[in-house]
Amino acid sequence: MNEYRRHRQNRKPVEIGERQVRELRKTDLNRQMLALDECNGFRIRPGFYNMNGATMLADGVNFTAYSKGATSITLLLYNRGEATPFAHIPFPESYRIGNVYSMIVFGLDIENIEYCYSVDGPWDPEKGLLFNKDHLLLDPYAKAVSGQRIWGQSPNKDGAYRARIVRNNFEWNDTNSLCTPMNDTVIYEMHVRGFTMDPSSGVKCRGTFEGIKEKAEYLRKLGISAVELMPIFEFDETRDKRIVNGKTLLDYWGYNTISFFAPNTSYASESEYNKEGVELKRMIKALKDNGIEVILDVVFNHTAEGNENGPFISFKGFDNNIYYLLTPYGQYYNFSGCGNTMNCNHPMVQELIVECLRYWAIEYRVDGFRFDLASILGRDQDGSPMERPPLIQRLAYDPILGNVKLIAEAWDAGGMYQVGNFPAWKRWAEWNGKYRDDIRSYLKGDIWAAPEAVKRITGSMDMYGGSYLGYDSSVNFITCHDGFTLYDLYSYNGKHNEDNGWNNTDGANDNRSWNCGAEGETTDKNILDLRFKMMRNAITVLMCSRGTPMIYAGDEFGNTQFGNNNAYCQDNEISWLNWDLLKKNKNYFDFYRNMIQFRRKHPAIRKDLLPSHCGYPHISIHTENPDNGNITKDSRVICVRYAGFIEKKNHDDIVYVAINAYWEDIQIMLPNPPEGAYWSLCVDTGDESGKHFYNRPKPLTWRNRTLKARSVNVFIVSFGAEYGV
Repeated sequence: MNEYRRHRQNRKPVEIGERQVRELRKTDLNRQMLALDECNGFRIRPGFYNMNGATMLADGVNFTAYSKGATSITLLLYNRGEATPFAHIPFPESYRIGNVYSMIVFGLDIENIEYCYSVDGPWDPEKGLLFNKDHLLLDPYAKAVSGQRIWGQSPNKDGAYRARIVRNNFEWNDTNSLCTPMNDTVIYEMHVRGFTMDPSSGVKCRGTFEGIKEKAEYLRKLGISAVELMPIFEFDETRDKRIVNGKTLLDYWGYNTISFFAPNTSYASESEYNKEGVELKRMIKALKDNGIEVILDVVFNHTAEGNENGPFISFKGFDNNIYYLLTPYGQYYNFSGCGNTMNCNHPMVQELIVECLRYWAIEYRVDGFRFDLASILGRDQDGSPMERPPLIQRLAYDPILGNVKLIAEAWDAGGMYQVGNFPAWKRWAEWNGKYRDDIRSYLKGDIWAAPEAVKRITGSMDMYGGSYLGYDSSVNFITCHDGFTLYDLYSYNGKHNEDNGWNNTDGANDNRSWNCGAEGETTDKNILDLRFKMMRNAITVLMCSRGTPMIYAGDEFGNTQFGNNNAYCQDNEISWLNWDLLKKNKNYFDFYRNMIQFRRKHPAIRKDLLPSHCGYPHISIHTENPDNGNITKDSRVICVRYAGFIEKKNHDDIVYVAINAYWEDIQIMLPNPPEGAYWSLCVDTGDESGKHFYNRPKPLTWRNRTLKARSVNVFIVSFGAEYGV
């Protein structure tokens, strides 16, 4: 005994890593787990009922599924790529607790295993019950979907989707959420494939997560702080595959989810059997290392199963009458415009959505979510709007999601428009669709839109008080994936979606665009100069507006979709970014990047600072006469002044934005600068010499100025060279 004590006392502490701790825990757990039964040649035992989906253990796999209406569930196992299962393992009745079935199957080689389920139960369509044991169903909690690896290739020939078992052992080390405040955020919306698919991108792995990783340095230098990825959950792009005008059209955007927990494997540059998602994680880590957050565009309002004529993929066969909003006769409500609507406020569906978002936040370190057609998340089980939707409230207060950004597209296809009226619980931000509409109207010359435009520029506080976060609630944008690019906004009076195959009937008709004198491409220098001036106006106003700016990928160098404002099906040069334009339009790109940097340098634009020492309010509104703050429908000029004290720099930050949306020059007067200071010109989008941005602000010796037709000027107050700019 004494020898043992001396041995223990002389032992040195051993440091082990996180991975070793996990392995030790698995080993200890495995020693406690012994097979209790045998079924069809497989050793099994009851599983972990609170561990949804398929989870790899030390010597087995835990399979958990649930269904309220099912009478039995059978696990089907396949060898990789095979159409016929090599095993059917029904869950024993004793392995069911409540509505949850859980089973550990020992001795599986997960490198070669795929699986799905057969769910038996009553068939009564009028009651919404669609159980059929012959339907092969994808696990709703599948972490990876097989048969989707090659873009454009149809999935398994039998039409069924199968899942794979994933190793979640990626080492993040000290990588964590950046927690960039909304007022410091600039969002860059992009499509994973379209961002680098064109050969002009110059990346090695075009159209993939790796391709974005290769462009991380470009994104950092552009100055954005977050990328918002269009859907990356697994979807089947071959859905509704067709040929129009010689082009193969696919479900390119991906707003028809197959599996909420699985990354789109065709966005990976190489096969990732059992480690699906590793390339995506490497991309996210690389972006974070460059100070860039990752926001996912998520689609919980509907699934790819469609209406009564749609396929049986997963939810229809597990609990159709729970997962979807159904009429009293068992038909599908279609508030999404895509055939079905998820029953988001049912407790079971809430659990799935919350667990899904937690999974992406934990395993992928995602920094935020933008919810497509988010108003559907607030509909009751009969489709009616709810005053206090439990799902939206639950997400607002969820502890795991406490630091992630929650952004709502606050409308749906059923006519519910909630911009400025979304149940936000001082937690949710919104895509501000009114900002887009009002700014587009005013900048193209609709002078009568001035009163609304000035509200949007100054943070839309007419909308975002009460349950909102004020300025941080407004995600301002002029363009996004759904509509014209910025170049097309000033190149086309109307949409040109003929290549979509619907006789140009699809896509929005209310574009508030202007072609500047010629429809589409032109060689007229005057028209081209005007278009780029209008584009400079747009990005200047966006970057000088209160709220969080969002820009659309490619707008920074004048990318075009050739007038297509609904390119959801165009996997070709219509949607792919043409990186040759970066060189062609370098001057415009430099201006665009400078405006992002200008916003960063002047916090008075972004938020209320300490009160200015000179006595200016945080925000003031003016016409061409600084003493007149009354913006009417006849106002041709909008001027906004931002002011506040920067404690670290020990001086005021004062910015004056003057916008002339009229087609003639207008004389303006600047306010009196503080004593001992003077105005300096930073931006002049209408400078005919081509000098549109002054890295060294140009001092002014007078207050009167000619504001050129259809142009924007931005001024700052300079206090002396010792303060810098």
